[in-house]
Amino acid sequence: MAAKAKRIGILTGGGDAPGLNSVIESVVRSLSGKGYELVGIRDGFEGIFNGRTVDLEREALMGVHSLAGTYLGTSNKSGTAGREEEFRQKYYALKLDGLIAAGGDGTFAGIQIVLSSDIPLIGVPKTIDNDLEGTDITFGYDTACAVVSEAVDALRATADAHRRIIIVETMGRTAGWIALGGGLASYADAILLPERPFSRSELVTYVKRLKNSGRRGLMIVASEGAAAKGEEASIAFKVEGSPQAERFGGFAERLARWIEGEADWEARHVVLGHLQRSRHPTTTDRFLTLAMGLEAARLVAAGDWHKAVVYRNGTVTNAPLSDIMKPARLVAPEHRWVRFAQELGIFI
Repeated sequence: MAAKAKRIGILTGGGDAPGLNSVIESVVRSLSGKGYELVGIRDGFEGIFNGRTVDLEREALMGVHSLAGTYLGTSNKSGTAGREEEFRQKYYALKLDGLIAAGGDGTFAGIQIVLSSDIPLIGVPKTIDNDLEGTDITFGYDTACAVVSEAVDALRATADAHRRIIIVETMGRTAGWIALGGGLASYADAILLPERPFSRSELVTYVKRLKNSGRRGLMIVASEGAAAKGEEASIAFKVEGSPQAERFGGFAERLARWIEGEADWEARHVVLGHLQRSRHPTTTDRFLTLAMGLEAARLVAAGDWHKAVVYRNGTVTNAPLSDIMKPARLVAPEHRWVRFAQELGIFI
């Protein structure tokens, strides 16, 4: 009689990120021919609690690596907090022999139970914000930067045509990685980050100088959590019960109106929002997630649980799961990319 296949669950939690489907396809293609039964958990933690699953067959997943979103669905609900024993019972009811979870800080904060339990887990960190500790880069980040840089490139034409300033607001919450990466890639005229509160007087002086030099248009990339010195970030609204209750937003619009009045230069704002999540993954993110999926599969086959698949020093490797369960990794005020911007003459 053939040995019973090991039953491995795959879950995606938190905000979707380009590359999630590539992780799923990579894991399934690697393990399905080795006697494993792959089970998809629908809609993040909700699927554990509600028992919503789908069998993951190799043929059905062929090609999903190129798609945005997540084949399994996701949820921002905060995991196991206060429901640890129920989670344990629901997990064992699914008859799983291990779990691969792809998620961000909320996902791993919500699954603390596994660190002190016998539930086998492999974590694959993801966030377009690129703010997870323990890994040099998270998948989805390169794609988000591509959306920003392509938007700035396109909007520059209309800014020049109408003699306007256009402010592009990016995601990122308290971390400015998307604004910094996308702004640098598009040679924006100014990049505003949460980690580097700006001087209003210096910004106005800079804008006026460019206007007086004959510039027709100006492109500013601003992280949603950016603020001037001595001021607080703009909060658009709050979501009760969410691990990240405060939703940033409105900064670019307020800044546009203020610059318009101070510099006498017509200004508009564009909020990219979820467009940064919904683009098909770049080649860089495809390579990264392909390798991460294979590393997760290798860890499963080796029985090397409670590890995170990370990218360090130019290669995909693994580390203790606790390495990625730390406070957000922010842009250092004097990061080398900040110096790059300064050397290019970008206001930052």
